[in-house]
Formats: sequence, structure tokens, C-alpha cells
Amino acid sequence: MLIKGSITALVTPMLSNGDLDYSSLESLINLQIDSGISGLVAVGTTGESATVDFDDHIKLIEFFVKIANKRIPIIAGTGANSTDEALHLTQAAAEVGADAALLVSPYYNKPPQEGIYRHHMKIADEVNIPQILYNVPSRTASFIEPQTISRLSNHDNILGVKDATGDMKNFDEVYNLCEKKIKAKEFFLYSGDDFSSLEFLKRGGHGTISVTSNVVPKIVSEICQLIEKDFNKAKELDNSLQSLNKNLFSESNPIPVKWALKLLGSIDTGIRLPLIELSDSNKKVLEKSLKDLNLI
Repeated sequence: MLIKGSITALVTPMLSNGDLDYSSLESLINLQIDSGISGLVAVGTTGESATVDFDDHIKLIEFFVKIANKRIPIIAGTGANSTDEALHLTQAAAEVGADAALLVSPYYNKPPQEGIYRHHMKIADEVNIPQILYNVPSRTASFIEPQTISRLSNHDNILGVKDATGDMKNFDEVYNLCEKKIKAKEFFLYSGDDFSSLEFLKRGGHGTISVTSNVVPKIVSEICQLIEKDFNKAKELDNSLQSLNKNLFSESNPIPVKWALKLLGSIDTGIRLPLIELSDSNKKVLEKSLKDLNLI
């Protein structure tokens, strides 16, 4: 299965009391699809996977699958620092019809590379669904080294890697080690960093799993489409988003992006502790970014 282009790591809308808001979620999913997005990540980091319980996690994935109705692929966030928990989530996602799973490198317990390798291999061996590794050491304290990615790329169920390091040297090393699989269209590289996604795609990346596309899905989608056709135009569009990219990460994701969507009238203010509403000072700068793009 090949998933290319702009993929939105979608927020999980909540009411002011923290309850899940399925009505707003349905509207967001349809808006994203109508805006030309190539895929959606359900209940990833941006979707507050850390504060959603197991039952709601699976219900949300199932809801994404139902509303998308095969119009675009749904990638379920199913990672955990417990291998058994990640295995159960991934199996459940497969059973409710997700097209792929996104599995973050095990966080907090800081496994060695062999532990990371065995973690992902066990899940890939036991669950028959395409799986994307998620390398985000700034959150996990668990870096998947290029050599480990290369080893994992040989498994038929491991589709690719989402690289949120923003490090092009790391990209180059992964690309070189996995080049044979990449050229055979058996392994794919996804940016997980909105700041550097243009350069990532220019160097041969296949897509971007974006936070910014929650707010401007059409623009992010157009950038991905223009990379090979008109790079200068893609760069111009990307430059126009740099202020927004910066301000969407002024505090821990998804705090700013949920506030941005609130200003756009797309969702309520709900967010679950320990995350809280965006600070007043950062609200002002984010609002300016939205105004500069004529979004409000």
C-alpha cells in the first residue's frame, strides 16, 4: 500500500468538559477530505492519544474509518511504551478497518535499540496491517537509529517511517540504508516536522504527516503536489506558512492547534489535563498568523 502526499495528524475535538465531540470530528474529517488531503492519522499525538482511554481510542479509530468511508486512508495511532498494549491497540485498529497503524518508538522507559527492534518486530509479526514507525525523540527520549530502521524495513508489514527529528543528516542516512526498499516502493519516508517538510520532500520523502494541515489542509496538500512540478511555487507557499508553523508549536502540541481551530469556529475549547488552554500571550501571536493568512 502506498500513501503519499499530505497526511493530517488530526486533533480530537472535545467539549469544554473534556468529553469527545464526535459531531465536530465528523465535520473536520469531511473538511479535510474535501480540501484534498491524502490521508488522516487518527488518535496520534495531535489527537491526544495519551489521555484517551483504550475503549475511546478504538471507538475514535472506528469513527474515522466510518466517516472516511474509504475516500482516503486512515492511519491509526497505536503506539505505546508497553509492547503488549501497542499490540492490542494495533490489533483492534486492524479489526475496525484502519488502513495502517502509526507506532511511536516506546517512550519513557528508554529501551535499547535491540529492544526497539524486537518491540516493532513482535507487533509486525502478530498483526497483519501496514505499520509506520514513528521517530520523535523530542517527546519519547527513544531515538530509532537509522540502522534499526533499516533492519525493520525488511518486514513486509512495516511500510515506512515518520521522521519528526527535523534532521536532514538523519534523513540522508535512513534513505541511503533503505534505498533499495525505497526504490522498489516497499518502504516510504514521511516527514513529521512541519518546519522542515519541504526540504524532506525535496530530498525524496514521500509525504508529510502534518499538524499545520489541521488549519490549512489545501495549502499543505498543494505544496506536496507541487514538489516535482513547480518547486519554486511550493517553496513560496511553504514560506507563507512559516509563521503559522512556528506559532502552532509555541506550546506543546496540540495546545496551539486546538486554539487555532477554535478561532476558526471548527471545535470547542476542550482539551484534557495535563494539557491546558493556550496562554494569552501565545493566543495573540497565533491569531496574528491566522489573520496574515486571511483565515480569520
